[in-house]
Amino acid sequence: MKNLLLIFILISVFVSCDTPPAAEKVGDKIMAIKEDVIPERLLRHVVMFKFNDTASQEQIKVVEDAFHALQDKIDVIYDYEWGTNNSPEGLNKGLTHCFLVTFKSEEDREVYLPHPDHKAFVEVLQPVLDDVTVIDYWTSSDK
Repeated sequence: MKNLLLIFILISVFVSCDTPPAAEKVGDKIMAIKEDVIPERLLRHVVMFKFNDTASQEQIKVVEDAFHALQDKIDVIYDYEWGTNNSPEGLNKGLTHCFLVTFKSEEDREVYLPHPDHKAFVEVLQPVLDDVTVIDYWTSSDK
């Protein structure tokens, strides 16, 4: 019984220990992958769309999917999220979709804006776009 208790304690200690960082094999070497360090400030690129009245749900879905795909095509995108308006205030002025693209620097944004994949996305968007609002800001902390 003491042996079972000892085994249980050892397993518990082993499981509760922090796991080492992931490793990646590069050539013949095993390299530790360092955890991504979150910058003190981030550059947020907020994009809001109002679609044409004639835009179908299928066309809008194509735009949503194309915007979503940019995060896998443009490596300077640090983070990405999106959603549709559900505010009860009625102040959205017809804007229905909000996309938030996050960059670590203004240089990253400068790579993103003229990037061929971003330009290709704009070509998909143009036929169904009625209006767009874009605002960029640096995050700040009041801590």
